[in-house]
Amino acid sequence: MPDLGRLLTEQRNPDTMELDTFSPLQIVEAMNREDRHAVDAVHAVLPQVAQAINWSTKSLSAGGRIIYVGAGTSGRLGLLDAVECPPTFGVSPDVVVGIIAGGKNAFVKAREGAEDSEKSGEEDLKNKSLCDKDIVIGLAASGRTPYVVGALRYARSLGCKTVSIACNPNSKISAEADLAIEAVTGPEVLTGSTRLKAGTAQKLILNMISTGSMVGIGKAYENLMVDVQQNNEKLRARAQGIVCEACGCTPDVASEKLDEADGNAKLAITMLLLGCDAESARAALRKARGHVRQAAKNASIERQLA
Repeated sequence: MPDLGRLLTEQRNPDTMELDTFSPLQIVEAMNREDRHAVDAVHAVLPQVAQAINWSTKSLSAGGRIIYVGAGTSGRLGLLDAVECPPTFGVSPDVVVGIIAGGKNAFVKAREGAEDSEKSGEEDLKNKSLCDKDIVIGLAASGRTPYVVGALRYARSLGCKTVSIACNPNSKISAEADLAIEAVTGPEVLTGSTRLKAGTAQKLILNMISTGSMVGIGKAYENLMVDVQQNNEKLRARAQGIVCEACGCTPDVASEKLDEADGNAKLAITMLLLGCDAESARAALRKARGHVRQAAKNASIERQLA
């Protein structure tokens, strides 16, 4: 086991050596200053994040899944990103999956020892019936978590695309992945507390991967969440507003089309843009693989050729 002190995320931050003497304002100023480094660290790895989006989009398009694997804070961040995809993008909970060492109960009660087993990482993926259509994204701020190492190694053995997200350079999980994303955030304000800058950087990257891949499979039109699920009054109002924004129609027209589309905002938008009924709009969306813009473009071409 490597000396933790050699990891940048575990070293002491020279700018906060007197943290215990700081006023509340000095603490938040220091944390805010350090958080900027998280944004800069992510900026430095944007090409790698874009590649992860490309692979994730291909996996989803082929019927595969995005599977996040992590322990502790990193695992919780993966779970958080996964559970927010169904209400935001209208996908099944099985499409973006978060796996945390120690099981889902570890989300609310830390089980730090659970991360020390490579075999557990492998077994948890086996229990998810991993296949080569899936992409596995391993998360570890330290870059050395055995649980994540085991998961990535098993995923590669099945032919899955694998991505690692770490906050230290030349990490162990990077060596186990097809694509290494190393957002080097440096020492934390509170030594070794990687739920801070390192966690922020990982969350930023996960935001990009899930959002980018969902856009890639047609879950957005312009910058609107056209597949948002309407599970409460706020979201029903949001769906109406989305249809109005996309089509430049009145709320009454939006509500009428949403009713005809059984509440499906994407379908209602396609109906309005193409000037067609729900059945024709469904067919147009199938042909366009769920992309509203492509469906509208196809319809325009067809009209020109008619």
